[in-house]
Amino acid sequence: MKDLRYILKPESVVIVGVSKTAGKVGHIILQNYINDGYSGRIYLVNKNAEEILGMKSYRRVTDIKEKGIDLAVIAVPAEAVPQVLEDCGKAKVKSAVVVSGGFAEIGKTELQDQITSIAKKYGIAMIGPNCLGVMDPRSRVNTLFLPSYKLSKPEIGGISFVAQSGAVGSTVLDLMAGEGFGISKFISYGNAADIDEVDILEYLMDDEETKVIAIYIEGIKRGKEFIELAKKITKKKPVVVLKAGRTAAGATAAHSHTAALAGSYEAHEAVFRQFGFTIANDISELLYYSKIFASEGAPGGNRIAIITNGGGAGVLTTDAIASSRDMKIAELSEKTKTALRKVMPPLVNMRNPLDLAGDADDKRYGAALEYLDADSQVDIMVVIILFQTPGADSRLAAQVASMKEKTDKPMLVLSIGAEYTEMHKRMMERSGLPVYDSPRAVALSLEALYRYYQYRNRKA
Repeated sequence: MKDLRYILKPESVVIVGVSKTAGKVGHIILQNYINDGYSGRIYLVNKNAEEILGMKSYRRVTDIKEKGIDLAVIAVPAEAVPQVLEDCGKAKVKSAVVVSGGFAEIGKTELQDQITSIAKKYGIAMIGPNCLGVMDPRSRVNTLFLPSYKLSKPEIGGISFVAQSGAVGSTVLDLMAGEGFGISKFISYGNAADIDEVDILEYLMDDEETKVIAIYIEGIKRGKEFIELAKKITKKKPVVVLKAGRTAAGATAAHSHTAALAGSYEAHEAVFRQFGFTIANDISELLYYSKIFASEGAPGGNRIAIITNGGGAGVLTTDAIASSRDMKIAELSEKTKTALRKVMPPLVNMRNPLDLAGDADDKRYGAALEYLDADSQVDIMVVIILFQTPGADSRLAAQVASMKEKTDKPMLVLSIGAEYTEMHKRMMERSGLPVYDSPRAVALSLEALYRYYQYRNRKA
């Protein structure tokens, strides 16, 4: 297994190709290290500058007195990368992230083979080329060459996101931050000349900081090794996969993008399904599934209770869940119905979905949640909140978040709306509640959660 520790948790970093000009790739990387509060030692290499942002700059890596630097971030033109890696090898640098493009993805396979050979010769663990590299919010490592004002950064959490594509990776990171996700690690590995998806997944499988793995993948280099890893990884933690190159045209595009050999999508899908991967069909589903796995544990069953303050939203959600092959609408116990009748106004019908009416407030929701949580015939609770109604406000958001802390049952929120709704969605998500914006998203996510734990229990 390739050791990614020096890439993700380095105590010293050299950035090669740091420009004095703001907006250039190397300059942005340095600025991100500073802005993110990286506390390790930073060295700069630029043969045309003596200092950058008040920091000393060296002409070559070999000029730095400290030997055995943990990580080199290389942002120089492709033709200059071989010499830089040679210097890194002589200086005993342990690992490298090559963000530079211009290798096999544009047909320059010999140049890529050359840098791979150099990395292997010196035992340098190398990510890239043609990638964004890595971000670890715990160690404050950030090799992304994206300006901080253009990319929202997620808070610390349990999802590690792996992306062969830097563009997809940065987009998902931005979306995750906007939806209140917590990230453990982000790894963009580009052409995978040395470290590939098998190495990364193997590392994350045993990483205690990673609860869920989400991966966007264009091709798998080592099929046999991937299958052996697939047999083990989902026994430990959920893996959500979005595989590109489903069509012949898509496979061709993938090859020109990261030099990936996409192969048959059907063959990949068969492996994913056999070994318990959760398959996402687009970026939205990748986010849905990652969110529910990060916040919820194994459900006790597949019976779902729905609480709503809007009848139509309840019906649509019932349809979405009932259409699933695996999920069921729960039949509330008579004990629960009797208890609810005592505290609910006469217009509330004692059935599932439980429509609390348009004037429902935090107290009405609180009572309903308490009784449904205690009902042994309910395994999962879906809470629909339409914040456009008179009784739905911050007190209700706090009430539902409070119940999330008490219950052992999976609990999802469905809330649809604009600014006022979005504000309260962020409040609830920061408390650990997974919030969705469509009945379909709720149904798909619950189905994914249930199927994964069915697989995991079967294989245990």
